[in-house]
Amino acid sequence: MSKILVTGGSGYLGSVLVPMLLEKGHEVVVLDSFLYKQTSLLGCCTDKKFTVINGDCREESTLKSVLEGADYIFPLAAMVGFPLCDKDKTAAVTVNYEAIETLLRLRNKEQRIIFPCTNSGYGMGQGDNYCTEESPIEPVSLYGKTKMAAEKAIIDSGNSVTFRFATLFGASPRMRTDLLVNDFVYRAVYDRSIVIFEGSFMRNYLHVRDAARAFLFAMDNFDRMNGNRYNCGLSDANCSKLELCEIIKKHIPSFNYLEASVGTDPDKRNYLVSNAKIEALGYKALYSLDDGIEELIKVYGIIKNSSYGNV
Repeated sequence: MSKILVTGGSGYLGSVLVPMLLEKGHEVVVLDSFLYKQTSLLGCCTDKKFTVINGDCREESTLKSVLEGADYIFPLAAMVGFPLCDKDKTAAVTVNYEAIETLLRLRNKEQRIIFPCTNSGYGMGQGDNYCTEESPIEPVSLYGKTKMAAEKAIIDSGNSVTFRFATLFGASPRMRTDLLVNDFVYRAVYDRSIVIFEGSFMRNYLHVRDAARAFLFAMDNFDRMNGNRYNCGLSDANCSKLELCEIIKKHIPSFNYLEASVGTDPDKRNYLVSNAKIEALGYKALYSLDDGIEELIKVYGIIKNSSYGNV
């Protein structure tokens, strides 16, 4: 079994991943500032293999202490999403990029890194052509720019694997209602309607549990994957925002959606993504968009609160 440092381990993804790691018998150290006052890891506290440090991933002395003895480093700590990064541009740079530079300087080169990046680096995409890991990187948002810079630094440092994750969806103990699928289902449940801007814009999607499974897959296949970037998404879920609304309406028939003839989406992402590289190694996403929508309808029977978003 391995000792794993997870920065930002109580976030949307980490709150699903950390319990999985503990269930596998790994020792897990979580460093998190608990920015959103989340309590998503309380259930892990009974596990003797779990350690939690309330601290800032940008502080060198804190990083030094938590890095000691770690076999793997999962740098999940980030200002996630373009609205949050635009709201605090300084934090976006210091957390998403500069903290990674500090971590790379302090870590032992034998320590393996598995890093969650984003496929938003593809920006406006390649038209009808699928974006592969070799496609040009043209991030539009500050979020995309800082994450892609961090990805390059990590790959250049060696002994590392990075995932360009699709837009995540699904239930997590640290729920986010502001992610696109989660947001659309929330509006379908409570508002019964939504106005879509640039509804033809395409994205790829991935259930948060499948994203967590990707880390376990990379640990099991690290030698084969070392030094590479991997798109990671649900290959049958390259769809437009309007197509996503159609899928949601099958589950919530009273949901109505309309595409606005004027106005633009500030998050200028529009791309098709190929996940063939990681699928060729044996990884395959298990949870469909339909699975996630059914799950989210149950979630929104429990919560109705904007504080579950990042902004």
